[in-house]
Amino acid sequence: MGWTPMLAVNLGTGGPEEARDWVEYCNSEVGTRVADLRATNGHPDPYGVRLWCLGNEMDGPWQLGHVPAGQYAVRAQQAATLMRGTDPSIETIVCGSSTPDLPSYLEWDRTVLEQLGDQADYLSVHRYVNNLADDTPEFLASGRSIDLQIEQADAVCRYVQGRNRRAKRSYLCFDEWNVWYKTFEMDGGGQVAPHLIEEIYNLEDALVVAGFLNSFIRHADVVKIANLAQVVNVIAPLLTRGDDLLVQSIYHPFRMISQRRHGAALQTLVDGPTYRTRAHGDVPVIDTSAILDAHTLHVFAVNRSIDQSAPVHVELAGRTITALIDAEILTGDQPKSANSFGVPTAVQPVGFDEVQLGDGAASFGLPPLSFAAVSLRTT
Repeated sequence: MGWTPMLAVNLGTGGPEEARDWVEYCNSEVGTRVADLRATNGHPDPYGVRLWCLGNEMDGPWQLGHVPAGQYAVRAQQAATLMRGTDPSIETIVCGSSTPDLPSYLEWDRTVLEQLGDQADYLSVHRYVNNLADDTPEFLASGRSIDLQIEQADAVCRYVQGRNRRAKRSYLCFDEWNVWYKTFEMDGGGQVAPHLIEEIYNLEDALVVAGFLNSFIRHADVVKIANLAQVVNVIAPLLTRGDDLLVQSIYHPFRMISQRRHGAALQTLVDGPTYRTRAHGDVPVIDTSAILDAHTLHVFAVNRSIDQSAPVHVELAGRTITALIDAEILTGDQPKSANSFGVPTAVQPVGFDEVQLGDGAASFGLPPLSFAAVSLRTT
């Protein structure tokens, strides 16, 4: 399907030699012991996996083989050395803090990065957010905490680069993220393909997912890889029941932005109203990001207000906006509206034709609880 594969080696109960063998199995030409095993299993050509995670969430006490940061760093350094010896072209992702809630947050990252040095191409970042308090305005402000987490992790990467006096720095790989708080059943009881943590997503969840994506775009200078935790069934945008497929609300912002992702991420400056939150301080009502692809400007905007429409005026420094290419909007009257197998289209985007052009700029009104993706022609 044209995807870039990424695999995680087992550094919990596995060791460096096993990690090296996996690289040989996936990437080496036939003629070695492990590559010949791949050919015997029906795939003589190498898979060419370039991205390798050095374990997963090894800072978490829930992980089998969890150890303190210094001990994990030794394992990861040994594994990375052997893995690169097998295929020097690979890139490695080292386990960072899997949640800001752990007492080792950021100190784990510093310790690991200082030990691995140039062996760490990327630092893994994970995050799930929730609305357990059932406070929609607070929940919709979650994107501010994502901004903060990215900026803190990047600060550690820059500190270690300076502290170790290295030309090379580690970038961020936000390789597990989503909204998750409604179902926590993870014990399959020995069943085949049990229905586990199949979250039902609603409109407010979709707007928060759009906020995640906006944050990734705003921080594209340091977030070089980002991928949703799962795609089908398990806390996922797509649900299946036999041959039936349900497209959930969070699929739509993911698709709307993915289809407009090419180009250079821009710095956006928002001048507009804010609202007060308990955890995130004053938060802009409008959450935005933008991408410029040659002469096409893609603007993404979330209206976090639950009851007020918001006028949006878009200007691009040094350019003139000349035409609307296309636009779509995802919105609804109730934050808890959700798709179901019985009503699969309760939350879905529609064409957005309210964009007005004039004086080299674009203007439109965003209804409350909405996310818009607007593509504009510029000169």
